[in-house]
Amino acid sequence: MSIRFRALKHRNFQLFFAGQLISLIGTWMQSTAQLWLVYRLTNSPALLGIFGFASQIPILLLASLGGYVGDRYNRHLGVIWTQTVAMLLSFVLAALTLLGVLRVWEIILIAFLAGIVNAFDVPIRQAFLVQMVGRDDLPNAIALNSSIFNSARVVGPAIAGFAIVWFGEGWCFFLNGISFLAVIIALLMMRLPEFTPRPTVGSPLQNLLEGFRFAMADRPIRSAMMLLSLLSLLGLQYSVFMPIFARDVLHGGAGRLGMLMSCAGVGAVIGALHFAARTDYKGLVEWIAATSTTCALGLIFFSQSRVLWLSAVTLLVIGFSTTSMMASTNTIVQGRVPDHLRSRIMAVYATLFMGVQPLGALMAGGLAKRFGAPLALAAFGTVCLLASLFYVFRVAMRVVQVPETAETQAGLGR
Repeated sequence: MSIRFRALKHRNFQLFFAGQLISLIGTWMQSTAQLWLVYRLTNSPALLGIFGFASQIPILLLASLGGYVGDRYNRHLGVIWTQTVAMLLSFVLAALTLLGVLRVWEIILIAFLAGIVNAFDVPIRQAFLVQMVGRDDLPNAIALNSSIFNSARVVGPAIAGFAIVWFGEGWCFFLNGISFLAVIIALLMMRLPEFTPRPTVGSPLQNLLEGFRFAMADRPIRSAMMLLSLLSLLGLQYSVFMPIFARDVLHGGAGRLGMLMSCAGVGAVIGALHFAARTDYKGLVEWIAATSTTCALGLIFFSQSRVLWLSAVTLLVIGFSTTSMMASTNTIVQGRVPDHLRSRIMAVYATLFMGVQPLGALMAGGLAKRFGAPLALAAFGTVCLLASLFYVFRVAMRVVQVPETAETQAGLGR
Protein backbone atom coordinates (compact mmCIF):
# COMPACT_ATOMS: atom_id res chain seq x y z
CA MET A 1 0.00 0.00 0.00
CA SER A 2 1.27 3.50 -0.84
CA ILE A 3 2.73 5.40 2.11
CA ARG A 4 0.19 8.11 1.33
CA PHE A 5 -2.63 5.73 2.36
CA ARG A 6 -0.89 3.61 4.99
CA ALA A 7 -3.54 4.27 7.67
CA LEU A 8 -6.03 2.40 5.46
CA LYS A 9 -4.39 -0.91 6.36
CA HIS A 10 -6.53 -0.76 9.50
CA ARG A 11 -10.01 -2.24 8.93
CA ASN A 12 -11.76 0.16 11.31
CA PHE A 13 -10.24 3.16 9.56
CA GLN A 14 -11.26 1.76 6.17
CA LEU A 15 -14.87 1.69 7.36
CA PHE A 16 -14.58 5.16 8.86
CA PHE A 17 -12.96 6.55 5.70
CA ALA A 18 -15.73 5.27 3.39
CA GLY A 19 -18.60 6.26 5.67
CA GLN A 20 -17.22 9.72 6.40
CA LEU A 21 -16.64 10.50 2.73
CA ILE A 22 -20.28 9.86 1.87
CA SER A 23 -21.59 11.65 4.95
CA LEU A 24 -19.38 14.70 4.48
CA ILE A 25 -20.51 15.17 0.89
CA GLY A 26 -24.01 15.55 2.30
CA THR A 27 -22.77 17.90 5.01
CA TRP A 28 -21.17 20.24 2.46
CA MET A 29 -24.32 20.11 0.33
CA GLN A 30 -26.35 21.23 3.32
CA SER A 31 -23.85 23.94 4.32
CA THR A 32 -23.86 25.44 0.83
CA ALA A 33 -27.64 25.27 0.55
CA GLN A 34 -28.13 26.88 3.97
CA LEU A 35 -25.86 29.81 3.12
CA TRP A 36 -27.61 30.35 -0.19
CA LEU A 37 -31.09 30.03 1.34
CA VAL A 38 -30.36 32.57 4.09
CA TYR A 39 -28.99 35.09 1.60
CA ARG A 40 -31.79 34.45 -0.92
CA LEU A 41 -34.49 34.99 1.70
CA THR A 42 -32.95 38.03 3.38
CA ASN A 43 -30.37 39.68 1.07
CA SER A 44 -28.57 40.48 4.33
CA PRO A 45 -24.82 40.05 4.88
CA ALA A 46 -25.45 40.63 8.58
CA LEU A 47 -27.80 37.63 8.75
CA LEU A 48 -25.16 35.49 7.06
CA GLY A 49 -22.92 36.47 9.97
CA ILE A 50 -25.63 35.66 12.51
CA PHE A 51 -26.16 32.26 10.86
CA GLY A 52 -22.42 31.53 11.11
CA PHE A 53 -22.43 32.68 14.73
CA ALA A 54 -25.35 30.42 15.66
CA SER A 55 -23.80 27.34 14.05
CA GLN A 56 -20.42 27.73 15.78
CA ILE A 57 -20.97 29.41 19.16
CA PRO A 58 -21.86 26.10 20.91
CA ILE A 59 -18.34 24.83 20.17
CA LEU A 60 -16.84 27.80 21.99
CA LEU A 61 -19.08 27.18 24.99
CA LEU A 62 -19.36 23.39 25.11
CA ALA A 63 -16.32 21.80 23.42
CA SER A 64 -14.53 21.45 26.76
CA LEU A 65 -17.48 19.47 28.09
CA GLY A 66 -17.38 17.33 24.95
CA GLY A 67 -13.69 16.67 25.55
CA TYR A 68 -14.38 15.65 29.15
CA VAL A 69 -17.07 13.23 27.97
CA GLY A 70 -14.69 11.79 25.37
CA ASP A 71 -11.99 11.09 27.96
CA ARG A 72 -14.44 9.67 30.50
CA TYR A 73 -16.80 7.59 28.35
CA ASN A 74 -16.80 5.35 25.27
CA ARG A 75 -15.68 7.44 22.27
CA HIS A 76 -17.04 4.92 19.78
CA LEU A 77 -20.58 5.15 21.16
CA GLY A 78 -20.19 8.91 21.52
CA VAL A 79 -19.56 9.35 17.80
CA ILE A 80 -22.50 7.10 16.93
CA TRP A 81 -24.83 9.21 19.06
CA THR A 82 -23.65 12.55 17.71
CA GLN A 83 -23.98 11.38 14.10
CA THR A 84 -27.49 10.06 14.77
CA VAL A 85 -28.71 13.31 16.30
CA ALA A 86 -27.16 15.31 13.43
CA MET A 87 -29.02 13.09 10.97
CA LEU A 88 -32.35 13.77 12.69
CA LEU A 89 -31.76 17.53 12.59
CA SER A 90 -31.11 17.34 8.84
CA PHE A 91 -34.38 15.53 8.27
CA VAL A 92 -36.25 18.16 10.31
CA LEU A 93 -34.68 20.95 8.24
CA ALA A 94 -35.54 19.10 5.02
CA ALA A 95 -39.16 18.56 6.07
CA LEU A 96 -39.72 22.21 6.99
CA THR A 97 -38.16 23.38 3.71
CA LEU A 98 -39.97 20.94 1.43
CA LEU A 99 -43.30 21.73 3.10
CA GLY A 100 -42.72 25.43 2.43
CA VAL A 101 -43.06 26.51 6.06
CA LEU A 102 -39.42 27.20 6.89
CA ARG A 103 -38.56 30.65 8.27
CA VAL A 104 -35.15 32.23 8.70
CA TRP A 105 -35.20 31.99 12.49
CA GLU A 106 -35.81 28.24 12.18
CA ILE A 107 -32.75 27.84 9.93
CA ILE A 108 -30.69 29.65 12.56
CA LEU A 109 -32.19 27.57 15.41
CA ILE A 110 -31.42 24.28 13.67
CA ALA A 111 -27.91 25.52 12.91
CA PHE A 112 -27.50 26.29 16.62
CA LEU A 113 -28.70 22.80 17.62
CA ALA A 114 -26.34 21.22 15.08
CA GLY A 115 -23.56 23.31 16.62
CA ILE A 116 -24.30 21.77 20.03
CA VAL A 117 -23.94 18.32 18.47
CA ASN A 118 -20.63 19.34 16.87
CA ALA A 119 -19.33 20.62 20.21
CA PHE A 120 -19.39 17.01 21.41
CA ASP A 121 -18.67 15.31 18.10
CA VAL A 122 -15.47 17.14 17.10
CA PRO A 123 -13.26 16.45 20.16
CA ILE A 124 -14.60 12.91 20.58
CA ARG A 125 -14.19 12.03 16.88
CA GLN A 126 -10.70 13.54 16.66
CA ALA A 127 -9.58 11.60 19.74
CA PHE A 128 -11.22 8.44 18.37
CA LEU A 129 -8.77 8.36 15.43
CA VAL A 130 -5.97 6.95 17.56
CA GLN A 131 -8.16 3.99 18.58
CA MET A 132 -8.59 3.07 14.92
CA VAL A 133 -4.97 3.32 13.76
CA GLY A 134 -2.62 3.57 16.75
CA ARG A 135 0.00 6.27 17.37
CA ASP A 136 2.39 5.25 14.57
CA ASP A 137 -0.14 5.83 11.80
CA LEU A 138 -1.97 8.69 13.51
CA PRO A 139 -0.37 11.55 11.50
CA ASN A 140 -1.31 9.79 8.25
CA ALA A 141 -4.85 9.18 9.54
CA ILE A 142 -5.15 12.89 10.39
CA ALA A 143 -4.07 13.82 6.87
CA LEU A 144 -6.40 11.29 5.23
CA ASN A 145 -9.27 12.42 7.44
CA SER A 146 -8.59 15.96 6.26
CA SER A 147 -8.45 14.74 2.65
CA ILE A 148 -11.92 13.16 2.79
CA PHE A 149 -13.30 16.26 4.51
CA ASN A 150 -11.98 18.40 1.69
CA SER A 151 -12.80 15.93 -1.08
CA ALA A 152 -16.38 16.26 0.10
CA ARG A 153 -15.85 20.00 0.08
CA VAL A 154 -15.18 19.73 -3.66
CA VAL A 155 -18.09 17.45 -4.54
CA GLY A 156 -20.74 18.61 -2.06
CA PRO A 157 -20.99 22.30 -3.03
CA ALA A 158 -20.87 21.44 -6.74
CA ILE A 159 -23.78 19.02 -6.37
CA ALA A 160 -25.61 21.52 -4.17
CA GLY A 161 -25.21 24.28 -6.74
CA PHE A 162 -26.96 22.21 -9.41
CA ALA A 163 -29.48 20.70 -6.98
CA ILE A 164 -30.57 24.14 -5.74
CA VAL A 165 -31.21 25.28 -9.31
CA TRP A 166 -33.06 22.13 -10.36
CA PHE A 167 -34.85 20.95 -7.21
CA GLY A 168 -34.45 23.53 -4.41
CA GLU A 169 -32.59 23.64 -1.13
CA GLY A 170 -34.86 21.17 0.67
CA TRP A 171 -33.58 18.18 -1.27
CA CYS A 172 -30.01 19.06 -0.33
CA PHE A 173 -31.01 18.85 3.33
CA PHE A 174 -32.82 15.53 2.76
CA LEU A 175 -29.85 13.96 0.96
CA ASN A 176 -27.60 15.06 3.80
CA GLY A 177 -29.83 13.22 6.25
CA ILE A 178 -29.61 10.08 4.13
CA SER A 179 -25.83 10.37 3.88
CA PHE A 180 -25.44 10.08 7.66
CA LEU A 181 -26.55 6.44 7.40
CA ALA A 182 -23.24 5.59 5.70
CA VAL A 183 -21.07 6.69 8.61
CA ILE A 184 -23.44 5.30 11.25
CA ILE A 185 -23.44 1.88 9.57
CA ALA A 186 -19.64 2.01 9.25
CA LEU A 187 -19.28 2.80 12.96
CA LEU A 188 -21.58 -0.07 13.91
CA MET A 189 -19.49 -2.49 11.80
CA MET A 190 -16.24 -1.68 13.62
CA ARG A 191 -14.57 -4.23 15.89
CA LEU A 192 -12.99 -2.52 18.89
CA PRO A 193 -11.69 -3.75 22.25
CA GLU A 194 -14.17 -3.67 25.10
CA PHE A 195 -14.33 -0.23 26.65
CA THR A 196 -13.07 0.15 30.22
CA PRO A 197 -14.07 3.41 31.95
CA ARG A 198 -11.13 5.42 33.20
CA PRO A 199 -11.05 6.35 36.88
CA THR A 200 -11.23 10.08 37.44
CA VAL A 201 -9.32 12.11 39.99
CA GLY A 202 -10.60 15.51 41.09
CA SER A 203 -13.75 17.41 40.23
CA PRO A 204 -15.22 17.71 36.70
CA LEU A 205 -14.03 21.34 36.59
CA GLN A 206 -10.48 20.30 37.48
CA ASN A 207 -10.58 17.66 34.77
CA LEU A 208 -11.79 20.20 32.21
CA LEU A 209 -9.02 22.66 33.13
CA GLU A 210 -6.32 19.98 33.04
CA GLY A 211 -6.42 19.80 29.25
CA PHE A 212 -6.23 23.57 28.86
CA ARG A 213 -3.28 23.82 31.26
CA PHE A 214 -1.37 21.13 29.37
CA ALA A 215 -1.97 22.82 26.00
CA MET A 216 -0.91 26.26 27.21
CA ALA A 217 2.20 24.93 28.98
CA ASP A 218 3.52 23.17 25.86
CA ARG A 219 5.20 25.80 23.65
CA PRO A 220 4.90 24.04 20.25
CA ILE A 221 1.22 23.30 20.88
CA ARG A 222 0.44 26.74 22.28
CA SER A 223 2.07 28.80 19.51
CA ALA A 224 0.62 26.71 16.67
CA MET A 225 -2.87 26.69 18.15
CA MET A 226 -2.93 30.43 18.78
CA LEU A 227 -1.97 31.19 15.18
CA LEU A 228 -4.58 28.75 13.89
CA SER A 229 -7.14 30.37 16.17
CA LEU A 230 -6.53 33.80 14.65
CA LEU A 231 -6.74 32.37 11.13
CA SER A 232 -10.04 30.75 12.07
CA LEU A 233 -11.37 33.94 13.70
CA LEU A 234 -10.68 36.11 10.65
CA GLY A 235 -9.24 34.29 7.65
CA LEU A 236 -11.69 31.43 7.33
CA GLN A 237 -14.60 33.88 7.27
CA TYR A 238 -14.19 34.03 3.50
CA SER A 239 -16.73 31.19 3.39
CA VAL A 240 -19.32 33.48 5.03
CA PHE A 241 -18.69 36.03 2.26
CA MET A 242 -19.00 33.47 -0.53
CA PRO A 243 -22.65 34.10 -1.48
CA ILE A 244 -21.86 37.84 -1.69
CA PHE A 245 -18.82 37.30 -3.92
CA ALA A 246 -20.65 34.76 -6.09
CA ARG A 247 -23.72 36.92 -6.70
CA ASP A 248 -22.73 40.56 -6.24
CA VAL A 249 -18.99 40.68 -7.03
CA LEU A 250 -18.66 37.99 -9.71
CA HIS A 251 -22.27 38.28 -10.93
CA GLY A 252 -23.35 34.65 -10.77
CA GLY A 253 -25.88 32.46 -9.01
CA ALA A 254 -26.02 29.29 -6.92
CA GLY A 255 -24.01 27.38 -9.52
CA ARG A 256 -21.17 29.88 -9.29
CA LEU A 257 -21.26 29.69 -5.50
CA GLY A 258 -20.89 25.91 -5.69
CA MET A 259 -18.03 26.22 -8.17
CA LEU A 260 -16.10 28.70 -6.02
CA MET A 261 -16.47 26.61 -2.88
CA SER A 262 -15.40 23.53 -4.83
CA CYS A 263 -12.24 25.31 -6.00
CA ALA A 264 -11.25 25.92 -2.40
CA GLY A 265 -12.02 22.25 -1.78
CA VAL A 266 -9.77 21.09 -4.63
CA GLY A 267 -6.86 23.00 -3.17
CA ALA A 268 -7.64 21.57 0.26
CA VAL A 269 -7.60 18.00 -1.07
CA ILE A 270 -4.24 18.59 -2.74
CA GLY A 271 -2.91 20.00 0.51
CA ALA A 272 -4.18 17.06 2.56
CA LEU A 273 -2.78 14.44 0.16
CA HIS A 274 0.54 16.28 0.02
CA PHE A 275 0.70 16.13 3.81
CA ALA A 276 -0.37 12.46 3.84
CA ALA A 277 2.62 11.56 1.66
CA ARG A 278 5.06 12.78 4.32
CA THR A 279 6.94 10.18 6.32
CA ASP A 280 9.12 12.70 8.17
CA TYR A 281 7.15 15.04 10.40
CA LYS A 282 10.06 17.26 11.34
CA GLY A 283 9.92 20.88 10.28
CA LEU A 284 6.21 21.31 10.95
CA VAL A 285 6.78 24.67 12.65
CA GLU A 286 8.35 26.08 9.49
CA TRP A 287 5.58 24.56 7.35
CA ILE A 288 2.93 26.22 9.52
CA ALA A 289 4.71 29.56 9.10
CA ALA A 290 4.88 29.22 5.30
CA THR A 291 1.30 28.07 4.78
CA SER A 292 -0.26 30.64 7.12
CA THR A 293 1.57 33.44 5.29
CA THR A 294 0.46 32.06 1.92
CA CYS A 295 -3.15 31.85 3.10
CA ALA A 296 -3.15 35.46 4.31
CA LEU A 297 -1.75 36.74 1.01
CA GLY A 298 -4.34 34.68 -0.86
CA LEU A 299 -7.19 36.20 1.13
CA ILE A 300 -6.03 39.73 0.30
CA PHE A 301 -5.71 38.89 -3.40
CA PHE A 302 -9.10 37.15 -3.54
CA SER A 303 -10.82 40.10 -1.89
CA GLN A 304 -9.68 42.37 -4.72
CA SER A 305 -10.22 40.01 -7.67
CA ARG A 306 -13.09 40.71 -10.04
CA VAL A 307 -12.16 38.01 -12.59
CA LEU A 308 -13.75 34.59 -12.11
CA TRP A 309 -10.79 32.42 -13.10
CA LEU A 310 -8.38 34.46 -10.94
CA SER A 311 -10.73 34.14 -7.98
CA ALA A 312 -11.01 30.38 -8.57
CA VAL A 313 -7.23 29.87 -8.72
CA THR A 314 -6.73 31.99 -5.61
CA LEU A 315 -9.28 29.94 -3.71
CA LEU A 316 -7.40 26.80 -4.72
CA VAL A 317 -4.23 28.25 -3.15
CA ILE A 318 -6.16 29.30 -0.04
CA GLY A 319 -7.63 25.81 0.28
CA PHE A 320 -4.20 24.18 -0.04
CA SER A 321 -2.53 26.41 2.52
CA THR A 322 -5.28 26.34 5.15
CA THR A 323 -5.59 22.55 5.05
CA SER A 324 -1.83 22.07 5.20
CA MET A 325 -1.66 24.37 8.20
CA MET A 326 -4.55 22.66 9.98
CA ALA A 327 -3.12 19.18 9.39
CA SER A 328 0.30 20.29 10.65
CA THR A 329 -1.16 21.85 13.78
CA ASN A 330 -3.36 18.81 14.46
CA THR A 331 -0.34 16.52 14.04
CA ILE A 332 1.78 18.53 16.48
CA VAL A 333 -1.05 18.53 19.01
CA GLN A 334 -2.03 14.85 18.76
CA GLY A 335 1.58 13.71 18.64
CA ARG A 336 2.48 15.42 21.89
CA VAL A 337 -0.49 14.61 24.17
CA PRO A 338 -0.92 11.63 26.52
CA ASP A 339 -3.92 9.49 25.63
CA HIS A 340 -5.75 10.09 28.91
CA LEU A 341 -5.91 13.81 28.01
CA ARG A 342 -6.50 13.39 24.29
CA SER A 343 -10.19 14.32 24.11
CA ARG A 344 -9.72 17.29 26.42
CA ILE A 345 -6.74 18.59 24.44
CA MET A 346 -8.73 18.17 21.23
CA ALA A 347 -11.53 20.11 22.93
CA VAL A 348 -9.07 22.97 23.45
CA TYR A 349 -8.08 22.61 19.79
CA ALA A 350 -11.75 22.69 18.74
CA THR A 351 -12.47 25.69 20.96
CA LEU A 352 -9.55 27.73 19.64
CA PHE A 353 -10.09 26.62 16.04
CA MET A 354 -13.84 26.25 15.54
CA GLY A 355 -15.11 27.96 18.67
CA VAL A 356 -13.85 31.41 17.67
CA GLN A 357 -15.49 31.24 14.24
CA PRO A 358 -18.88 32.54 15.44
CA LEU A 359 -17.23 35.69 16.74
CA GLY A 360 -15.53 36.10 13.39
CA ALA A 361 -18.81 35.46 11.58
CA LEU A 362 -20.51 38.26 13.50
CA MET A 363 -17.65 40.63 12.70
CA ALA A 364 -17.68 39.51 9.06
CA GLY A 365 -21.40 40.10 8.66
CA GLY A 366 -21.31 43.50 10.36
CA LEU A 367 -18.25 44.77 8.48
CA ALA A 368 -19.56 43.47 5.15
CA LYS A 369 -22.80 45.36 5.71
CA ARG A 370 -20.95 48.56 6.68
CA PHE A 371 -17.97 48.56 4.30
CA GLY A 372 -18.67 45.79 1.78
CA ALA A 373 -17.39 42.21 1.66
CA PRO A 374 -14.21 42.90 -0.39
CA LEU A 375 -12.88 45.55 2.02
CA ALA A 376 -13.81 43.51 5.09
CA LEU A 377 -12.04 40.41 3.77
CA ALA A 378 -8.97 42.45 2.79
CA ALA A 379 -8.76 43.76 6.35
CA PHE A 380 -9.06 40.24 7.77
CA GLY A 381 -6.33 39.00 5.43
CA THR A 382 -4.02 41.85 6.45
CA VAL A 383 -4.37 41.03 10.16
CA CYS A 384 -3.68 37.35 9.41
CA LEU A 385 -0.59 38.34 7.42
CA LEU A 386 0.79 40.38 10.32
CA ALA A 387 0.20 37.49 12.73
CA SER A 388 1.87 35.04 10.34
CA LEU A 389 4.93 37.26 10.03
CA PHE A 390 5.08 37.54 13.83
CA TYR A 391 5.01 33.72 14.01
CA VAL A 392 7.76 33.50 11.38
CA PHE A 393 10.17 35.82 13.19
CA ARG A 394 9.29 35.12 16.83
CA VAL A 395 8.60 31.37 16.69
CA ALA A 396 9.70 29.61 13.50
CA MET A 397 13.09 31.34 13.27
CA ARG A 398 13.82 30.97 16.99
CA VAL A 399 12.49 27.49 17.69
CA VAL A 400 15.03 25.27 19.41
CA GLN A 401 15.58 21.55 19.17
CA VAL A 402 12.88 19.64 21.00
CA PRO A 403 14.34 17.71 23.93
CA GLU A 404 14.97 14.06 23.14
CA THR A 405 12.46 12.78 25.69
CA ALA A 406 9.63 14.85 24.25
CA GLU A 407 10.59 14.02 20.66
CA THR A 408 10.70 10.32 21.44
CA GLN A 409 7.25 10.52 22.95
CA ALA A 410 5.79 12.64 20.18
CA GLY A 411 7.60 11.39 17.11
CA LEU A 412 7.70 15.03 16.04
CA GLY A 413 9.86 18.11 16.50
CA ARG A 414 12.21 19.89 14.16
